[in-house]
Amino acid sequence: MPGNERATHVTARTPTDAVRDIPEATVARLPVYLRALTALADGGTVSCSSEQLATAAGVNSAKLRKDLSYLGSYGTRGVGYDVEYLRYQIAREIGVTQDWPVVIVGIGNLGHALANFSGFRSRGFRVVALLDADHTLHEQQVAGIVVRPFDDLEQIVRENDVAIGVISVPAFAAQDVADRMVSAGISSILNFAPIVLTVPPGVDVRKVDLSIELQILAYHEQRKAHGEPV
Repeated sequence: MPGNERATHVTARTPTDAVRDIPEATVARLPVYLRALTALADGGTVSCSSEQLATAAGVNSAKLRKDLSYLGSYGTRGVGYDVEYLRYQIAREIGVTQDWPVVIVGIGNLGHALANFSGFRSRGFRVVALLDADHTLHEQQVAGIVVRPFDDLEQIVRENDVAIGVISVPAFAAQDVADRMVSAGISSILNFAPIVLTVPPGVDVRKVDLSIELQILAYHEQRKAHGEPV
């Protein structure tokens, strides 16, 4: 799973309007529950038990019930959860019921793939700009969006009220890109570069390192090949 470079908590309001901290581990699982609920709804399921939802999400039911307790009491004993209602509540809690403008910096192979990812729009994110320092890429269209110079970052952030930036540049350029993003007003960064970014307090960074994830899988494959428990 992608790691968070800085531990964070979010707050939720229960039906009694009490504000509670939600642990980061729970926050990381809420999108998984949302995806599972969406699949259940698309399959025609109207209500489900905690066991059904836990199985669909790949967690145990006790952990799921504990996680959902931070949001409030949305289940009915003997009936379970209303799939559409719970899906809405989780989507609202993690902020994807609104439209989040996003900029992607670095339009190489990975940047192209990210720009063409259809899941952004369906999950509450709208790519408003693709930026790159390479002038040979400028004016090209990727996923219907014109690639613009990286120097346009500040203007784009200001005009579109952008709070989320995606970095898909080589490691040597990532810190400079992050610094410019922070200076422009971006306060949340998704980093695909294989480097740990240094950001000021109040800026959240999620790091996605595909090579590390593959190495973890290789470790488990090696253990299985030697007949060791995994």
